[in-house]
Amino acid sequence: MRPFLFSLFALLCLPFAARAHPVAQGAMDVRVEPDHVEVTVRASNEEAFVQAAFDTAAEPGLEVLWKRHGDYLRQHIHVTADGAALAGQVVRIHPSDTPAATSHGEYFLRYDLPAGAAQPRVVELHQDVLNELEFAPGNRWEATFVARVAQAGRPGREALLFDSKTVLREECDWSAPASSAPAELDRGRVFREYLRHGVFHILTGYDHMLFMAALVLAVTSLLDLVKVVTAFTVAHTITLSLAVLRLVNLPSHIVEPMIAASIVVVALQNIFWPRQTHGWSRLAIAFGFGLFHGLGFAGGLLDAMSGLPGIAVALAITAFSIGVELGHQAVVIPIYSGLALARRMRRETGEAGPVRRFAMRYGSAAVCLAGCVYLVAALGQR
Repeated sequence: MRPFLFSLFALLCLPFAARAHPVAQGAMDVRVEPDHVEVTVRASNEEAFVQAAFDTAAEPGLEVLWKRHGDYLRQHIHVTADGAALAGQVVRIHPSDTPAATSHGEYFLRYDLPAGAAQPRVVELHQDVLNELEFAPGNRWEATFVARVAQAGRPGREALLFDSKTVLREECDWSAPASSAPAELDRGRVFREYLRHGVFHILTGYDHMLFMAALVLAVTSLLDLVKVVTAFTVAHTITLSLAVLRLVNLPSHIVEPMIAASIVVVALQNIFWPRQTHGWSRLAIAFGFGLFHGLGFAGGLLDAMSGLPGIAVALAITAFSIGVELGHQAVVIPIYSGLALARRMRRETGEAGPVRRFAMRYGSAAVCLAGCVYLVAALGQR
C-alpha cells in the first residue's frame, strides 16, 4: 500500500511520462583523489520518482524523496580501489530548481579509502541503478550516465557511457606531474559504446520492436520492405538530428503516447485495412510516426551530454544512430525471412494466401494488444 500511495503522490505532484523503453539518462563526474573517490551524479527527478515508487519505506515530501534517492545512489554505485570495495557517503545534495520530472538534481558522493591505505592504482566503478525495478514483466528500468573520469591533477576522459553492463576504470599514475590540459576524448571507445547503446536501445525497447514488427508483417516483397524501412529511417534521422541541434524539443508526455499510438495504428491497419498497407499510405504512416520515434531515441541523452564538446556529441549521436539501424535490421530481417520462408513452403501446395492473412491478422492482433497496454500507461501517467 505504501508504494502505491507514494506513486500516487509523485504522479499527482510531479507528473512524468511512461516509457515503453524505460531508460533514465543522467551524467556523472568521477574524480580520484589520493585518499578518496568523489562521484557527482546529475540525475533526473524522474529517476528519483521511479525509485521512490518502489520504496516500501518512502514518505511523501520532496526533501525526503531527494535525501532517500541520494542514499539509494550510494548503495547502487559501487566503487573499488585495487579490488577492495569502498564505503560511500552522501556529502550533500543540490535539488533541482523545479519539481518537473525532466529537471535534474546533483548528488555528491564520497568513497574513502581505508585509513593508511596506499594511493590507489586502479579504481573501478559499477552501477545497477534501477535495475531491480520492473516497468513491465521482463522490461526492467535502466539508468545510463554520460560519465567523465579523471585522476586528480590529470586530464581524464569524457563522454563515456556508463550503464549496468559497463565498468568505469581509471588507472592512476601518482608520479606523473599535474596537468591542466582538458579532458581527453577516446573517439574509438565513444563510438563503440554508443553504437552498442543504439543496438540495445532497439533490442530491449519493446516500443520500437513492436512498431517495426507491425510494419514488416504487411510487406510482401523485398522492395516493400526496403521502402517502408527507408521511410521510417529517414524520418527518425531527421528528428534525431534536429534534436541534436536543439531545433526541436517536444515534451515526453507528447512523444511517448504518440510512439505507443503508432504501434496500435499500424497494427489496426494491418487487420482492418490490409489493402492500405502498401503504397504511399503505408509509407506516409511509417514516415509520420518515425518522426516521433526519432525524438524518443534522443530521450534524455542530449540533456545528459550537455556541456560536452560538439565533437563528442556529434560522434556519440552518429554512433547511436548507426546502432539503432543495426538493431532495426536485427528485428526486421528475421521476421521478413521467416514469413517469406513460410509463404514459399505453403506455395508448394498452392496455398500462399492463408499464410500471409494468418500472420497479418493474428500477429498484428498481438502487437496491437501490446501497443494498447503501452498507450494506456503513457496516457495514464501524463
